[in-house]
Amino acid sequence: MGTWIRGSATPSPHLREALQMTTQSTAEVLQGPAETRSLGWRSLHGTRRFVRRKPLGAFGGLILLLLVSAALLADVLAPYGAAQQDTGAPLSAPSASHLAGTDQYGRDIFSRLLYGARISLYVGIGATVLSIVPATVIGVASAYFQGRFDYIVQRVVDAVQAVPGLILLIAIVVVLGPSVVMVVASLSVRSAVVNSRVMRGATIQIMGRDFIQAARSLGARDLRLMLRHVLPNIAAPIIIVASLGFGQFILAEASLSFLGYGVPPPEPSWGGMLASDGRNYMYAAPHMFVGPALVLSLVVFGVNMFGDAMRDVLDPRLRGASGN
Repeated sequence: MGTWIRGSATPSPHLREALQMTTQSTAEVLQGPAETRSLGWRSLHGTRRFVRRKPLGAFGGLILLLLVSAALLADVLAPYGAAQQDTGAPLSAPSASHLAGTDQYGRDIFSRLLYGARISLYVGIGATVLSIVPATVIGVASAYFQGRFDYIVQRVVDAVQAVPGLILLIAIVVVLGPSVVMVVASLSVRSAVVNSRVMRGATIQIMGRDFIQAARSLGARDLRLMLRHVLPNIAAPIIIVASLGFGQFILAEASLSFLGYGVPPPEPSWGGMLASDGRNYMYAAPHMFVGPALVLSLVVFGVNMFGDAMRDVLDPRLRGASGN
């Protein structure tokens, strides 16, 4: 009996394998939440550190978050429709029923500001994406292949930069016609050409690194070299250019709409509200001008502060800089 017990105390190979698998699975289950909690704490610590070191950047990030929330929840937050008119209260001052007053048609200005955030967000995101992608492709290819291709690309960039930006934007919109899509297209075209030089400079710095030469010596193809080695190492300049360009696109759209070449009415654009509505009634109903001007200035300021903070954090040359 004792011999049987001692012999049975040694588990079989199948039993040992099952025990190992069970132990490993239990460890993974217990380790998963711990890793998740660790990642959450690191994210929270990084956010607190960013707020402490870059308070203006954190304030800008909060404004950007409010802009996105207003654009996505405009149907819920707006007390009136964008084109809904209160014919009995045109040009009324701010009150409990109309928080920011009404325009000459009796439309609620606060509601139109919320719906106008959608236009600004659409233009900002659309122009940023449509400019960063081709700028990165052109800049990386220009720095990688160099030679005649690089020479031709740089001369095109010089020609585009020689033309004042606003005049070029107006010319494109006049030819293609005013609309939200055309505004995004005109903004992204010029920005893509100009920002390609920034991407080219960042790529040239990477091309001189030892790991690029090592990859070439191992027979890495051009496309693989650009995608696997060059592109990940210029991610910081891409993020910096995108964050800084976002606010510039919003301001450029407002400028075009103010001049009558942007988003056509009755779409609620902040620049259009300043032009057709606020400018004509600046003295009779100053609230029509103050509301859009204040919101536009605050959003552009916040986005620029957030972009500057992101540049200071991501740029190795500025990572140790102090200040906001």
